[in-house]
Amino acid sequence: MKSTAELSGIQNYKNLPNRFELPSAWKFFLYFLGICFFIYSLSGSGLSGGDLVRGVPNMARLVGEMTPPEFSRIRSISLAMLQTFQMALVGATIGIIISFFLAVLASRRNSPHPALYYSTRFIIAFCRSVPDLVWAVLFVASVGLGVFAGTLTIIIDTIGFCGRFFAEAMEEVDQGPEEALQTIGATRLDIVMSAVVPAAMPSFVNSSLFAIEKAVRSSVVLGLVGAGGIGIELKVAMDMFEYQTAATIILSIFLLVIAVEQFSITIRSRFM
Repeated sequence: MKSTAELSGIQNYKNLPNRFELPSAWKFFLYFLGICFFIYSLSGSGLSGGDLVRGVPNMARLVGEMTPPEFSRIRSISLAMLQTFQMALVGATIGIIISFFLAVLASRRNSPHPALYYSTRFIIAFCRSVPDLVWAVLFVASVGLGVFAGTLTIIIDTIGFCGRFFAEAMEEVDQGPEEALQTIGATRLDIVMSAVVPAAMPSFVNSSLFAIEKAVRSSVVLGLVGAGGIGIELKVAMDMFEYQTAATIILSIFLLVIAVEQFSITIRSRFM
């Protein structure tokens, strides 16, 4: 005979939530396949402890050649940093504005027609699925080298990022105020602007700040493919083996990213 405690334990085991239950044979097989594929992928990832150990002296040599930083070109570096920030700020801001209007149409509850809903969803997904470096290469080939290509890239990348989160934020707001406005005959535009947008505004602000931070980091990388900004200066310095100048550029990038992140944290703490 089983004791009362044992019977209680068995009953509690049966009442466990699904996340605590043992996986079925089919799920266990899928998990096993996933683990096996991960182990197999290690061989194709290029990870090598030996190469890492052998590369440590080269890393140390490179760091040694980068110190002390060279500040003779600080004026041109500062101008390139300003250009990078301007590119990121303008591109992200335009992208955020476009994302808002697309998100209204991409929200199932707010879109006036299913055709608009699915088409805007497709546009946002397409902007998000193509990597920003690919967009940069396409725009450089289309409009030429420089910050214009970088700004266009950041606009498209921001639409893919913010468009999705804005639409999801609109769909997750409480429907109570929306239903109340519907009962008094408010138009769809009135409902969106008076109930949906104010409720989703904290999420809009949070996503927008993340988009600006992301744009600043991306703008540095975009310069490596000719899309303007400090990335071009860094590429030239590395190609010319001017490692001390490269160290100054890397330090400047670090300070810019930290400043933008601190500004973002300040905005969140005061207004959210």
